[in-house]
Amino acid sequence: MLGKLTASALTLCLAAGFAASASAGAPSDWSKIPTKTVKLFYPGQSSYQWLRSPGHKRANKKTQKGDSCISCHEGEEEEIGKLIVSGERLEPAPIPGKEGVKDLHVQAAHDGEYLYLRFDWKTQLNQEGRMHNMVRYDGKEWAFYGSHRASSKVREGKQPPLYEDRLAIMIDDGSVPMFAEQGCWLTCHNGMRDMPDMATKDQVKAHALLGKALKKSDVRKYLPQTRTDGAASWDKTKSAAEIAKIKAAGGFVDLMQWRVARSNAVGMADDGYVLEYRLFDKGKKMFSWNVDRKTMTPKYMFDESKVGFKALREGDFTDPGKPTAIIEEINAKPYDPKAGFKEGDILPGRLLTARTTGSAGDNDYAKGVWKDGAYTLVFRRKLDTGHPGDDKILKVGGVYTVGFAVHDDNVTTRFHHVGFPLTLGIGVKADITAVKVD
Repeated sequence: MLGKLTASALTLCLAAGFAASASAGAPSDWSKIPTKTVKLFYPGQSSYQWLRSPGHKRANKKTQKGDSCISCHEGEEEEIGKLIVSGERLEPAPIPGKEGVKDLHVQAAHDGEYLYLRFDWKTQLNQEGRMHNMVRYDGKEWAFYGSHRASSKVREGKQPPLYEDRLAIMIDDGSVPMFAEQGCWLTCHNGMRDMPDMATKDQVKAHALLGKALKKSDVRKYLPQTRTDGAASWDKTKSAAEIAKIKAAGGFVDLMQWRVARSNAVGMADDGYVLEYRLFDKGKKMFSWNVDRKTMTPKYMFDESKVGFKALREGDFTDPGKPTAIIEEINAKPYDPKAGFKEGDILPGRLLTARTTGSAGDNDYAKGVWKDGAYTLVFRRKLDTGHPGDDKILKVGGVYTVGFAVHDDNVTTRFHHVGFPLTLGIGVKADITAVKVD
């Protein structure tokens, strides 16, 4: 019989299955790999539309012509971030005490088959952000508990700030117009969540493509070339057939996200892309809902014989020895309403698995560790994933545009830190050079 497993033991169990292959060509000593310090900053509501408006003084016309962000703002990241996070500009709802800038240290290597990236950064909070979509029992029924720091419920003190930390990577191979110059600002628009003129749920659900075809109820990242008007309005989408042609030609941005709550416990990162919306690749990803959102009934609880408890208590959130993720293969047990749940019991609203399929499972090694107020994340990805319809296929000798973002301090959407686009060279000189390892 399996003994009770700590959070660390659970991670080791999952990692054991692919640790050998993951380390086959990875650097044995990262200290020998060059480090690039990327200055991430707080962007507020600086959308694609704002960059092209008179509010972007003296630079709006340059932006419209396709000039790069860095051509005007190189070295100004700290100044911009501190100004915006203060609420003086482009931030109507500042979060008290939030940092304006964050240093992300990046190292890159390759072995001819895989790209390896190593990141480290300091967190604002003195704890790991590993809670997401938690549900709490009040003695009669289950309800979502906690939210991101910018939500009204958290701001008003009605819910605690509980949200996962996250690192995102965008990659383009030159197929997306102006991504090399303006990076993630091509993907951020008015009408999106927490942005100016945010579309309502009813508006999105009534939209022929976003609501009725894609079954969405809000607006998330998209590329201007998927819209029909010069302003790239959220609701002026091209037809599904036109968008499919853009995708087939590679006109999408690859998007990979490592999430502390929804992927790190199984040592993976999700795989997606940005085109008409922020979408996941085909196949089965590593997380799904662990609660029926109509009845708010959990699907799984913790297997007490494996971890020593069937549900968490709030005091467990800061205990690194207790797992906060339910993993189907390791510590999950079908939910039993007669198991004796008490008021204050908490379960994850997400179910994790390492049994991914298809393109959605390409990022099969992404492991982050939080220690002494900082994360260290090692990520690998095949240069050629075999899924050109969903991924950018990388080659030794190629130079690509990359963008990085970090969600820290229990936040989501625009309340993150982002950086200007950079170049990544696979074995060739670039802003970040992936060096060859044996």
